Amino acid sequence: MAETTATPARAIDLTRRQMFGAAGAAVALASAPAASAGAVTPAIPASKPGDPRFTPLYPRESATRSVRDLSGLWRFRLDPKDIGESQRWFDGLREARRIPVPCSWNDLFDDAANYFGAAWYETEFQLDPAWHGRRVHLRFGSAVYRAKVWLNGVAIGEHLGGHLPFAFDVTGQARADGPNRLTVMVENKLRLDRVPAIPDPDTTHLYQEDFPQTSYDFFPYSGLHRPVWLHSTPDNHIEDVRVTTSRTGTTGLVEVAVRASGGWSGPATLEIATDGGPIRQPLVIRDGAGTATVRVPAARLWSPEHPNLYTLTVRLGDATPIDEYALKIGIRTIAVQGDRVLLNGEPVHLRGFGKHEDFFLHGRGLDLPVIIRDFELLKWIGANSFRTSHYPYSEEAMMLADEYGFLVIGETPAVSLTFSDRAEIIEARRVQLRADIEDLISRDKNHPCVILWSMANESLTKPFHTADPVPADSVAKGTRFFADIFGHARSLDPSRPVAMVSVQGGPVEWVSQGDVICANSYNGWYAVSGRLEDAAATLRTEITTLHQKCGAKPIIVTEFGADAMAGVHGEPSQMWSEDYQSDLIAMYLDVLGSLPFVVGTHPWCFADFRTAQSIMRVGSLNLKGVFTRDRQPKRAAHMLRETWAGVKATDWHRVQPA
Repeated sequence: MAETTATPARAIDLTRRQMFGAAGAAVALASAPAASAGAVTPAIPASKPGDPRFTPLYPRESATRSVRDLSGLWRFRLDPKDIGESQRWFDGLREARRIPVPCSWNDLFDDAANYFGAAWYETEFQLDPAWHGRRVHLRFGSAVYRAKVWLNGVAIGEHLGGHLPFAFDVTGQARADGPNRLTVMVENKLRLDRVPAIPDPDTTHLYQEDFPQTSYDFFPYSGLHRPVWLHSTPDNHIEDVRVTTSRTGTTGLVEVAVRASGGWSGPATLEIATDGGPIRQPLVIRDGAGTATVRVPAARLWSPEHPNLYTLTVRLGDATPIDEYALKIGIRTIAVQGDRVLLNGEPVHLRGFGKHEDFFLHGRGLDLPVIIRDFELLKWIGANSFRTSHYPYSEEAMMLADEYGFLVIGETPAVSLTFSDRAEIIEARRVQLRADIEDLISRDKNHPCVILWSMANESLTKPFHTADPVPADSVAKGTRFFADIFGHARSLDPSRPVAMVSVQGGPVEWVSQGDVICANSYNGWYAVSGRLEDAAATLRTEITTLHQKCGAKPIIVTEFGADAMAGVHGEPSQMWSEDYQSDLIAMYLDVLGSLPFVVGTHPWCFADFRTAQSIMRVGSLNLKGVFTRDRQPKRAAHMLRETWAGVKATDWHRVQPA
């Protein structure tokens, strides 16, 4: 959603292939009205039947659509010998126990605590008789990492890659005359060629005894982590909607691209509900695609202070809609100008955190109460933003972020990619990451909260903590890799800036390809340990030098902090105490606040989270949270509340939402 005056030239020069995808390259552009200046909306690529990468819109009820949540207690069985498919477990799962969906399996069963192999899920459902003659879709919010799906014993498809949705059209395969058996095999094997990955033992000495061994510092939870939906649509229906907003004066411009199924052609209507009544805009769908712009006078812009949302309804057909779909949108612009980030034309400074989807028992499974509590605590502490480190978060979290007014850095699952690895491994990761970027942007493109795409976190020339020298070609390999990745993301969404998060001291050739420079820094902890005055001087030099090398771009310091064990104190403050963590974060805020090109500060991290077992991780936890894992504040949380929200702490042991 770009500023009218700052639209990148690449946004205007989209080729037909970029606009419609390879499958739809022949679609005539004359069917769409001319785009408004600064609000170029790429039309949506045509879907391919049976393609599990195609993700329909989030399932919503409407006058033409019905939705059923298949979440609940499913049957479950581990398959450590990978015999389930050869023994046809999809014909009926025997010797099974119960598991909740959504949930991770690792914290539920003792024999699955550190299990990442294949596991099988099974449930049954009946089709609603009212769905007769309608299309039926089966949608998974997330399966980590690979899933294969059977319906009534017939394989309907596979999907590779966690944290993002996939769907199948099961019309005709789901029986209307009896129960339907749904079987899913999920496996999360820690493999070199996946995103994220593990260290390659063929190219580097294994450097740690962490268990399970990964290249990243969080636990690789496994399973069906988000809801499983069954929903119906008319035969001719809305497949996808893409919204791009801009403004001219006080008028909001909402450009909407619509894709209809099966190349349907006909009249359609866009409607935006406003306080002054509905604003309607006709559009014509030709060969499954159409674009139109709705003008909203005296538009109420979306921002953290005023997260104004409008309801956009898309209807196919004339007086009696063939299909309709409604979603919440926000009218706002985001642009990078020099070393500033502009929201609605005004400089914005990001205050917030990196965080994790992580909680007791359910692991990474969707937990709506935890999301609400986290967002309430973010408001309590005075934050206005967060990063979805280090993978896409749930759709429900994104919808709530729109409502709460949080600015979100949407990140891919590419954490700790290593460029000392073999060429074929790097190439496999590139292919997977491109697919993840397509799915992420397809899913979250309409959320006003998402202001920046992060392509990766802490990519490495070689694995951490090895004595091996940096391979001579690793920087060049990473530079080529990220040039392709950045180009791909920009072609999919020219309306938002893109970045990658650099490890402290990482190659400038990589991070400087972003529109914004995002960097992690751990002076006072991993570097210059325990010496805050020396750490402050080192930090100032480090960030100033990075700004000079990257060419006057805005910088967000996306990670800094220290582990702190709740209840441990010291005077003077010492490492691992709440006092030292608070003092270190305060030092960072002081130094970075004096640098005008720093436009965001995100302490690492919001709350303690589970990791692999390690001599560095007490209780298998990363303790850098300013809240404990059960969301109780450490001293740093009160310090940040006083700094960000202007509320002085009177009692270190109480949290009262503002």
